[in-house]
Amino acid sequence: MLAIDPKIGKDMMKDYNIRIIKPTEIPLLADFLYEAIFQPDEQKRLPRDVIEQPELQVYIENFGETDDHCLVAECDDKIVGAVWTRIIAGKVRGFGNVDDKTPEFAISLYPEYRNSGIGTALMKRMLQHLTAKGYRQASLAVQKDNYALSMYQAVGFGVIDELDQEYLMICQLEDESILKV
Repeated sequence: MLAIDPKIGKDMMKDYNIRIIKPTEIPLLADFLYEAIFQPDEQKRLPRDVIEQPELQVYIENFGETDDHCLVAECDDKIVGAVWTRIIAGKVRGFGNVDDKTPEFAISLYPEYRNSGIGTALMKRMLQHLTAKGYRQASLAVQKDNYALSMYQAVGFGVIDELDQEYLMICQLEDESILKV
């Protein structure tokens, strides 16, 4: 089991801890799934029930299986962000699916905690976790105009395919540079 230090990061604005999600906290993934949806216009947000669509439910439905992994960030005893992975290669595939052995990333933070380094720390910790678990690579899909694209590239993801509105990205986990925080 990967040991996660209780105090992972300190940002000039926020102190936070990163830890493995507790089973009782898994229902929070519905909130974070909604927050993970790129919505360029904050004034015209999609209705919350959009996460009930099958192509989005696959990211959280029955979470806790063998290949499901989730880390959360806490500030002042409140969970403010989550990064989770799972292999989404069934009848309904994830947007970032590349095969049936590659975990696909989802990440989000509540808006007031974005752009403070927490998301990058979550991504790096999850990449370390997946490496320790023996995975060879991880994937994700990101809209081309999503500001998080540069963060994904900074932690080691590279574009492998360009779709209409998204990039499909892969991070090779054998790369030792991801093991440094």
